[in-house]
Amino acid sequence: MTYSRLIGALFLLGFLSYGIGSGLATSLVGSSNFLSTIGANQTLLITGAFLIFLNTGVDVGKAVLFFPILEKHSQRTALAYLATMIVEVVLLAVGALALLLIVPLGKHAGEPGAQTLGSILVQTNFTAYQMGEMVLGVGATLLCVLLFRTQLIPRWLAISGLIGYPILAAGTIAEIFGIHIGLYLTIPGFFFEVVMPFWLIFKGFKPEVYR
Repeated sequence: MTYSRLIGALFLLGFLSYGIGSGLATSLVGSSNFLSTIGANQTLLITGAFLIFLNTGVDVGKAVLFFPILEKHSQRTALAYLATMIVEVVLLAVGALALLLIVPLGKHAGEPGAQTLGSILVQTNFTAYQMGEMVLGVGATLLCVLLFRTQLIPRWLAISGLIGYPILAAGTIAEIFGIHIGLYLTIPGFFFEVVMPFWLIFKGFKPEVYR
């Protein structure tokens, strides 16, 4: 039970750290002349970027803790999930680094090309996020297939992930191609991301399957 609670807590921590961090950072770089305001708001931008970096350790830790549980049922799925989580956090970290580079660039806001470079850094974070979430969608779908098959968690909860994560991946692909529907397509997966950690914290994995 303690093990499942730890995994559930990491699910929640990752969800909150990236969500809050991304919200803080991207709210500051949404306008056309955002570089001129970075100097006054650099603390918020740095805080947001570091919260995104925090998610890196959290997501890898979650996958590492999940590994021995999944390996009992399918080593291939366990390895695939771990690999996709590592790729995801690397991409998200690249996006966070791009956001951090905006801070020193803000000191040169009035110089030629600075705004263009700033826009490229913002776009880098956007693209890295979409690609990272696409990889997450693939890996988490594999996870949910195994959770459904083994009944480590209730099948209705696994099914919500099986529905939500492929839709999430489709939304990220649409965003990369300039079709801005990704935000709406995150909603189905939101249910799994919120309910799953609370289930693990309060109920845990099904004991007879977990052993």
